[in-house]
Order: sequence, then structure tokens, then C-alpha cells
Amino acid sequence: MTPSFDDFVAEQVTPLLRYATVLTCDPHLAQDVVQEVLLRAQQKWDRIGSVDLPHAYVKRMVTNEYLSWRRRRAAKDVALCTTTLESVTPPVGDTTHHYDEREAMLQRIAKLPRKQRAAVVLRYYENYEDSEIAQMLGCAEGTVRSHISRALATLRLEHTPQPAGVGSRLGEGLS
Repeated sequence: MTPSFDDFVAEQVTPLLRYATVLTCDPHLAQDVVQEVLLRAQQKWDRIGSVDLPHAYVKRMVTNEYLSWRRRRAAKDVALCTTTLESVTPPVGDTTHHYDEREAMLQRIAKLPRKQRAAVVLRYYENYEDSEIAQMLGCAEGTVRSHISRALATLRLEHTPQPAGVGSRLGEGLS
């Protein structure tokens, strides 16, 4: 039996918003993306509701909408803070130091290129396999591994503290 669209939305809107918030690093953009996707999904619900995993189909729609959103107004990078995720759904059982670590990581993820960010979010926040990510992003599994490898290298590089004075000399005269 095909679930009704209203039942689907009631069950899936929070996970979709959380996923979109981590993906976009902007809760307002996440709401726009999810709203746009749900409007399109409602129009095609007879077909979407009859697929094996309608939530996976709609999540792919969210991913595609996010990846194409750069052609619209949201081509900027926005730093994500802990309160942003808490506004969608509060974290469970996190201790204080985990908030700082999570916020720092999300800020570094927010600086990644879109495809790398999407691959990292799908792998480490959604626990997708390479084949599932490749299908979601519409690319080869090798490309997924490349996106994740480059993203992790960038995240490691940003996490490595620089010796005192190095950054100030490199940035001189660039303004």
C-alpha cells in the first residue's frame, strides 16, 4: 500500500531538514530546498509513493536540488553553528566538548566544494556506501572516492595548526 503524501511528510520532514541543513550549512536554505522538493514530490506522489524506498528517492531530490541551487541566490558559503542544527532537531546525549568539536568540523565542512561536501555528508552523516553515494550524485564510485579523499585531505590540512607567524607572512600584500 502506498503511504499518503501527508503521512510521508509527517514522518520524513525532520530527517530531510536535518540532512539538508548539514548539506547546505544554512537552515534557511535547507528549508527552501526541502520545501521546493516536497512541492515537486507532492505533484508526482502517485509515482514516487509507489517506488520501493520513497524516502531515498526524495532524499536524492534534496541532494540534486542542493547541487543545482548554486545557479540561484545561495552560491555563498555560510558558517554553520551548533544552534543551527539544534533548531532542526536537538542532538541527543552530547557532552560539552563534543559541541565544540562538532561545530568546528561543520565549519570546516562548510568550506568544501559542493560535490565534496555532499559526498562527505552522505558518507559520514548518512552512512551511505560508495555505490549509494555515486548513484545519489550521478557519478562513478571512483569519483566518489576521489571527492571524499580530497575532502578529507582538505579537512586534515585545515585542522593542522600552523606555526606562529606563517599565516601572517603568506597573507601580506594580497589585499
